[in-house]
Amino acid sequence: MSAAAQPLDERDLREALQATEPLWHAMRGERIFITGGTGFFGAWLLESFAYANRELNLHAELVALSRRPDAFRAKMPHLFADGALHLHQGDVRDFTFPDGEFRFVIHAATEASAKQLAEQPAEMLSTIVAGTERTLQFVAHCRAKRLLLTSSGAVYGRQPASITHLPETYVLPAADASNVYAEGKRASEQLCMAAAAQHGFDVAIARCWAFCGPHLPLNSHFAIGNFIRDALRGGPLQIAGDGTPTRSYQYAGDLAVWLWTLLFAAPSGIAYNVGSDDSLSILQIAEAVRDALEPSLMIEVAKPVEPGAAISRYVPAVLRATHDLGLTNRVELAEVIRRTAAWYGWTEAGERSG
Repeated sequence: MSAAAQPLDERDLREALQATEPLWHAMRGERIFITGGTGFFGAWLLESFAYANRELNLHAELVALSRRPDAFRAKMPHLFADGALHLHQGDVRDFTFPDGEFRFVIHAATEASAKQLAEQPAEMLSTIVAGTERTLQFVAHCRAKRLLLTSSGAVYGRQPASITHLPETYVLPAADASNVYAEGKRASEQLCMAAAAQHGFDVAIARCWAFCGPHLPLNSHFAIGNFIRDALRGGPLQIAGDGTPTRSYQYAGDLAVWLWTLLFAAPSGIAYNVGSDDSLSILQIAEAVRDALEPSLMIEVAKPVEPGAAISRYVPAVLRATHDLGLTNRVELAEVIRRTAAWYGWTEAGERSG
C-alpha cells in the first residue's frame, strides 16, 4: 500500500452521522465484522463507524478482514487510535473466524477491478463466490442478525440504450460467461438469499453503481477519477472515446449513508440500487471537472461521434431507495469534484498545493 492517507474531512463524517444518527443506536455495545474493509468502500465505512462510535458513545467494536493488516495500519493509522477498530488477517475465501458473536456483518470484498477482470477472471470469480460462501459460513457461526451484501449494478448486464435509468425491476438477462464479475455478484445475491432463509438472519442487498470521493483510485477505469487526475496534473482532460456514454456518480459520503441505512433498516431480501440518477455524458462529466477546478483546462476527445450509434449507458433508477428508505443524494456533482480534488491536494483557490 501507499504512504499514509489523510483522514476524511470532519464535515463529511459529521454530515454522514447527521443523516443516520437514529439508526446507530442499534450498534450500541454491539460488534460488526466487515470484509473488504480496506478498499474504497471500506475506508468510508470504517471512518464513518469510528466517528459515530466516538460521537454517540456507542461502545461498539468493528473487526475488518485484511490480507495485509500491517500495511493497512500504516496507510490509515488514525483509524486505530481509539481501540474500537481491529484488523483480522486472512483471505476472504478461507479466513479463520474471529472469536465471539457479531450482530452485524458487511460483505464488501472484491472491488470492480477492470485489470483483474481482463487478466485473472478465474481469480475474480473465485474471490467473489468462494468469499461469499465463507462469509455466509461465518454469519451462521457467529449468529449474526443482519448481513449487508454490496452487490453491483453489473448484475443487470449491458444497459439497453432505450432505458435511461435502470430500475431494480429490470429482468436480469441470461448468464454471460464473458463477465465473471457480473455473474459472481448474481451468484452472491442468490447465495445470501438462500443462507438467510436457512439460518434465519436478515440480508440487505446493495446494488452499487459508480462513485466518486476521497480514496477513489485516480488511475483506474473510473472516468471521473481520471479527469480529476488530469486536472491535478494541469491538464488536458483526456477522453479515450467519443464522450457520448452516460454515467452518474454518487458521492462517497452519500454512499456511506446509504450503506449504513440499508444495513440497519432495509427490508430483508430486497435489492436496492445504490448510486446517483444524475445522468451525464462522459464529455459533460469532463466539463464539470474542468469547470469545478480550473475553467482554463483543455479537454481532448480521442474519437469523433459516430452518427446514429447507440448510447452506452450505466445509470440507475433509485426511486425504490427514496420511497422505501427516504434516501437522497445530498452532495451535487460540482461539490463532489471539489471535495475529492481537495482531499488529493487541490486547494480551494483551484491551484495544486505542495
